[in-house]
Amino acid sequence: MTQQPDPQQPQADQQPAGGAAGEGQPQVIAGATGDGRGFIVGPQGMAVERAPGTEGEEPSVTDQVEEPAKVMRIGNMIRALLEEVRSTPLDDPSRERLREVYGASIDELKSGLSEDLAAELERITEPFTADETPSNDELRIAKAQLVGWLEGLFQGIQTALVAQQMAARAQLEQMRRTLPGGPQPGQPQAPQRPAGGTDGMYL
Repeated sequence: MTQQPDPQQPQADQQPAGGAAGEGQPQVIAGATGDGRGFIVGPQGMAVERAPGTEGEEPSVTDQVEEPAKVMRIGNMIRALLEEVRSTPLDDPSRERLREVYGASIDELKSGLSEDLAAELERITEPFTADETPSNDELRIAKAQLVGWLEGLFQGIQTALVAQQMAARAQLEQMRRTLPGGPQPGQPQAPQRPAGGTDGMYL
């Protein structure tokens, strides 16, 4: 008899959470069912429904970065510019150009962040005055401050992703134990017979 698909089964349009899994890392897939419920499929291939967010819950740092790829590109660019400022003395036109790049980078970063993170970034980054060219030291300090803030942001994202994966694994393990016939804590497992062996008499 052909088994009919379960209408509550997650649809096939699953998207990997956080990109492809690296070698040796279990892949966790996130998606949504037809009725809008979220689910996570872990390395065991089981779909576990995600708990809905409670009202007033503080958003995760991964939700506050609206365009993570854009933020990382700008962060790498600023890091490269900081290395140039450290290693090469700059003339007045070069420092003026870096001042413009710094201001444009701040604006682009804010467009890829949530309102809260954009406001925090604006508070800690003081713009250069338009009537005076910043010195090498001023540029170096400003860019080092921005790079440090971005590194802290990236570390927060990585920590949040690891915590989400650990929570998904714990939910999957709990689901396995509550399934009928699943192993119970403290219950000995039945001995396995060797492959191809027999345990009876031939008739």
